[in-house]
Amino acid sequence: MNDYPFIPFNPVRFSIEQMMERSNQFYALMQKRRSLRFFSDEKIPEIVLTNIIMTAGTAPSGANKQPWSICVVTNPELKQAIRIAAEKEEQLSYSERMPEEWLADLAPLGTDWQKPFLETAPALIVFFKRNYEVVNGKKKNNYYVTESVGIAVGLLLAAIQNAGLCALTHTPSPMGFLKNLLQRPDNETPFLLIPVGYPAPDATVPDIARKAANDFIYRY
Repeated sequence: MNDYPFIPFNPVRFSIEQMMERSNQFYALMQKRRSLRFFSDEKIPEIVLTNIIMTAGTAPSGANKQPWSICVVTNPELKQAIRIAAEKEEQLSYSERMPEEWLADLAPLGTDWQKPFLETAPALIVFFKRNYEVVNGKKKNNYYVTESVGIAVGLLLAAIQNAGLCALTHTPSPMGFLKNLLQRPDNETPFLLIPVGYPAPDATVPDIARKAANDFIYRY
């Protein structure tokens, strides 16, 4: 039985010239995207944050389960608590958990266990995976949860760039402290912590290059 009525679908269609122009403009915009670790504390309008997150919510998902919860943290005390907990885990990771090869790969990027951006950035967006739902006291599975949430994160990052803001995808490991501090339910697992904001006036980023088309596009 089909619970979803099917409705006509008539998306806007662009000419070849318009497609080329729009795709070029969007690529140029996204080519400027960088992971930022030096944020200004300037506040972001709440409607902008909402629009960015709602854009993430347009992502496709397995069986349309939309298996994500997205938390927005702007409270200074809570951001400080997240930083303290994250740095505790990161210090252990850098000193004991991470193999030498990983540390060597990170060294040119100038990263370490200290994460001041978790307090400085005006907003932290935290993605949680909803592994299952509880309906009438019974568990109902979600499907392709990691893939679905990953796609939603990609749309979020594009929306952040489109709004003229910057972000960092931060993955402290383990991330259980996020579930505790944000008091999330048993069916949720932390997935990604994303500081969002404007760059600090003296912000810098590593001078890196992205792969050329021939290095990762294969046509058949």
